[in-house]
Amino acid sequence: MISYRIDVEDAPSHLWHVTLTVPQPAAEQRLSLPVWIPGSYMVREFGRHLSGLSARQGQQEVPLRQLDKTTWVASCQGDAAPLEVSCLVYAFDTSVRTAFLDADRGFFNGTSLCLRVEGREHEPHQISFGTLPAGWEIATAMPAVQAAPPTYAAPDYHELIDHPFELGRFWRGSFEAAGVPHEFVVAGAWPGFDGERLLADARRICEAQIAFWHPDDGPAPFERYVFLLNVVEDGYGGLEHRASTALIASRRDLPRRGNPANALTDGYVTLLGLISHEYFHSWNVKRLKPREFERLDYGQENYTELLWFFEGFTSYYDDLLLVRAGLIDEARYLKLVAKNLNGVLATPGRFVQSVAQSSFDAWVKYYRSDENTPNATVSYYAKGSLVALALDLTLRGAGQGSLDAVMRSLWQRSGGGPIGEDDVRQALEQVAGRSVAEELDAWVHGTEDLDLRPLLARMGVAWKAEPLPFAAALGLRLSEGPVTGVQVRSVLRGSAAERAGVSAGDELVAVDRWRVRRLDDAQQWLTVGAPFELLLVRGQRVLSCQVEPPAQPASNVVLSVDEGAGEAAQALRRAWLRG
Repeated sequence: MISYRIDVEDAPSHLWHVTLTVPQPAAEQRLSLPVWIPGSYMVREFGRHLSGLSARQGQQEVPLRQLDKTTWVASCQGDAAPLEVSCLVYAFDTSVRTAFLDADRGFFNGTSLCLRVEGREHEPHQISFGTLPAGWEIATAMPAVQAAPPTYAAPDYHELIDHPFELGRFWRGSFEAAGVPHEFVVAGAWPGFDGERLLADARRICEAQIAFWHPDDGPAPFERYVFLLNVVEDGYGGLEHRASTALIASRRDLPRRGNPANALTDGYVTLLGLISHEYFHSWNVKRLKPREFERLDYGQENYTELLWFFEGFTSYYDDLLLVRAGLIDEARYLKLVAKNLNGVLATPGRFVQSVAQSSFDAWVKYYRSDENTPNATVSYYAKGSLVALALDLTLRGAGQGSLDAVMRSLWQRSGGGPIGEDDVRQALEQVAGRSVAEELDAWVHGTEDLDLRPLLARMGVAWKAEPLPFAAALGLRLSEGPVTGVQVRSVLRGSAAERAGVSAGDELVAVDRWRVRRLDDAQQWLTVGAPFELLLVRGQRVLSCQVEPPAQPASNVVLSVDEGAGEAAQALRRAWLRG
């Protein structure tokens, strides 16, 4: 069996020591490390953190020849003795995508530590651990096969790298959802966080989702599931895996003991939404997946135009299922929908790039954002979720089923396997009883705004416009602080700030000769709608420009339950939000 031994080489220096053992190696055995991790669509060059590679068979050193940035060939002396390859891996990234090690905690994905034995990926693989620091535990969804030394097994390389590991001294709890054991691990938490509430709320999310995908009490697609949550001062994100997820969040967003059961901070709602999002991916992207992902190439980009469906539709259901699980009310949910809608409407790039294009270009655009990103791209997460919303409300409003039925149809028709856009279209048409090509062509492959207002009105949802904050109305995205001052991060295309000549990287110093450390403070002396002088610093030069505020500035959307809506609209809203 192909095996990896993982040792803590030097925790303060953030070094793992990895020993790969290959029985009966080929004479010219190729080894490679992935350049990306499935679920995060960017080439991250994990090989840059490897050092000190060496190989041997028994007492005989084996030459290693590097072919490219991530591939080596071991010239073996026959296949009688196993090939052992050792290396050090520098691990100091707290994100969910790579690896981390210090004196208090360890974490890794196999894509960062485990060299692939090319041609042998289909064989069983295992991971074992050497001596760990005192008091450290291990958490993973990979099945354990031995307690001493701790050893875990996977049927092939693809599954081996789909089970992240959390190590250290952490909080752990468990629950059952629909008869399936679930474990929740939290690393880095303050004393006093309410673990029991976290478990109870996660359980409600899991039960709601299992019921969503399997309304006829069918089995979940995993025998056990593990949440690995690392809480830090500031952070947010998650990465889905077949039977687990790695999460990162702010520790202040955890629920606190002693708080009322109905106390829901915005931060905790965001954390619950993250849990819901990654869990939904267990079906939608880990199993139901783009056809292009049926056979992954770990050495280069893997392109698909379908991230608007797999990420966008997951982003639609993550918060919707919080309502259906009884964790947030209708008003809170509509506030989240409005926040997402306003984010898209504040992105000029939505007129430049379709969500299908955004999906394809994720490798070079979405994950490599810069000051021009809002002007050139649209998020397949955010607009993709609006496409899902529009489709769901269109179906429900016409009395032709729902997007829920479409998702379940796709699951059943594909057997929980690869699909293409043609399958999505067919499932939609089956439920709608008509062609949906016009909507998909416009919403997915076009760049016009979705007309959501009448769709929401039919559900008894009121739509109101409110003025944008001052900086947003001028088309500016800023970093502000009493020490750093007002720094321009982005200038939106077609905005008043762009017409005035403001540029990303400028420091805004004064408005009409008055010093500002927060741009909104200038509203105290400015006349609404009147031109004003803006003093800024660019490249150590002090410049002045004249800003003409827009005559009709864009506005934010506020959504709320329309208490005056008729009974038919209220019934549609209840069916939509309560499932």
